[in-house]
Amino acid sequence: MYQQHMDLHAPVDLNKSLDDMTPEERMRAEHQLMVEKHRGHDAMHSEMVIILFVTVVIAQVILVEWKKRHYSSYSLITLLAMWIIPFTISCFFGWIRFIVIWVIFTIITALVMRRAISKPIQGTTPRLVYKWFYFIYKLSYGLGLVGYLVIMAAFMGMNYLFSQLPNIWMDVGLMFCFYGLYIGVLGRDISEICSDKMAAAIGYYAPQGIPTRHLEQNVCAVCGNQLLVSEKEEGVIENTYKLSCNHVFHEFCIRGWCIVGKKQTCPLLQGKG
Repeated sequence: MYQQHMDLHAPVDLNKSLDDMTPEERMRAEHQLMVEKHRGHDAMHSEMVIILFVTVVIAQVILVEWKKRHYSSYSLITLLAMWIIPFTISCFFGWIRFIVIWVIFTIITALVMRRAISKPIQGTTPRLVYKWFYFIYKLSYGLGLVGYLVIMAAFMGMNYLFSQLPNIWMDVGLMFCFYGLYIGVLGRDISEICSDKMAAAIGYYAPQGIPTRHLEQNVCAVCGNQLLVSEKEEGVIENTYKLSCNHVFHEFCIRGWCIVGKKQTCPLLQGKG
């Protein structure tokens, strides 16, 4: 019968074989061998934590300085990493849903980017580019909102009304949030690249302040197409907006310019001054 309180640190003759030891001695011997085997591991783990912490801090400093000094290369490399690494991991693990969504998004976005960077830029290109990225903006916002609502519903126990386990609803909510965040971030960065490429071609002024083309009346300064209604009329498809500079635009064009392209200046005056 074993003792209720056994001193595992009591000395034991390790020269004896395990077969010649009593059960108590065998347990103490195994414990002492295990302690000897893992001696120094605590110090090693502490060193690993310190090294990891220092590496993270140094990497963060390097990334901040890289972004500050070479923003274009930083944006390009991080964009490529976000675009390629998740797809590579998905191919390795066979995540078909993500692969299909990634391929569809990549093909359409690549076609749009090709139109945006082609020269000379076609009159319908800006509207097409902004329309796609505005759709991406709305889609990512909607996916994130749906994911958030599903997660909150799972927290409140609404899943039991539909005889569903909470972990299923949590997984669905997190999936929607992930796709909304992933598509939204990619769309934001790519739209900025496209808008920068198109800015010089869209603007009517060169960097020297000299107009490169004449803006006719009732023409949108973003897409170059005819305005169907005045700014005071209610449009069937879209309205016409006038900025404080008295320039008029299609509603969708100016919303795309400001929201998707993150431009704070009038498209007509882009490059002036």
